[in-house]
Amino acid sequence: MTRIAVDAMGGDFAPGEIVKGAVWAAQDYNVPIELVGQIDKIQEVLDEIAKKGIRSNRGGYFVKNIKVDLSKLDIKLTQADEIIEMGEAPGVAIRKKKKSSIVLAVDAVAKGSSDAVVAAGSTGAAMASSLFGLGRLKGIERPAIAATLPTKKEPVILIDAGANSACSPEMLMQFATMGATFAKSVYNRETPRIGVLNIGEEEEKGNQLVKDTHKLLKENKIGLKFIGNIEGKELFQGDVDVVVCDGFVGNVALKTIEGCSMMLFKLIQQEFKQDILSKIVGLLAKPFMKRIYKRINYEEFGGALLLGVKGITVISHGRSSSYAIKNAVRVAKEAVESGVNKKIAELIN
Repeated sequence: MTRIAVDAMGGDFAPGEIVKGAVWAAQDYNVPIELVGQIDKIQEVLDEIAKKGIRSNRGGYFVKNIKVDLSKLDIKLTQADEIIEMGEAPGVAIRKKKKSSIVLAVDAVAKGSSDAVVAAGSTGAAMASSLFGLGRLKGIERPAIAATLPTKKEPVILIDAGANSACSPEMLMQFATMGATFAKSVYNRETPRIGVLNIGEEEEKGNQLVKDTHKLLKENKIGLKFIGNIEGKELFQGDVDVVVCDGFVGNVALKTIEGCSMMLFKLIQQEFKQDILSKIVGLLAKPFMKRIYKRINYEEFGGALLLGVKGITVISHGRSSSYAIKNAVRVAKEAVESGVNKKIAELIN
């Protein structure tokens, strides 16, 4: 059975929300969990769960306590004496702190005691630990982060979402291959449609990187369905399955999207509190707003998959709640069971 290692000490709300999310996933998805971190602090959270259950702000609204019987769950604890903080240089930190929670969580996958790792701490540390601890898949020049975004139709995969700021056209071609494989394996897209994020739809537009990438994808002989350039405004139309870009552009796009969605909902909430009529309308609209929020809430997607390494690493948002971690574990489990890495290796080599 697939076991997921979780860095219990990474993230703004660790270990509380991280441990609760992992336990929630263990119960809902029947998946064994390896919690890596300071055992005494992890145990305090487990004791709290045993007494009070899990209280979560699920999808932006309150959920009653979720009862948990820990005796029925397969949860392993692994001691990690050190923590890599958000402000530390990733490469230096993983070399200095070999007993840190993220390094040991990745090591659990490398040694085979777990099949995937979920981390909500430093993205750089998770990437560096995975790259050095697991190694790259044969033929992959650089791993890339595949982030799932909501659209009017089905979710779209944005790759690279922040792993590589300097890329070559050949790297973006590999990102497209990995993203398409992920879309097919995990999201069951039979023939994923691929687009290049650009400033215009025309083939001659954009910088040299996107022009050369366009040419490579247009001429590809491995069966990728390339539909051309995609403008930012088309990201949410749902007419493409994989959007390819370098990590700098991808991360800026991702953070902009997150900020805009947060601002939009805050503005709507403020309007619903303006006067008595607004409050009445707000109460009537609440069920509809919940459904919309559920569709666009990043917590529903859990985290982004680091594709191109010899193992499964899911990188979650630093502000992840227990609900986000629960879904990140689900993503990790699905990625392992889909055999996405094996399929990527077959296409690349």
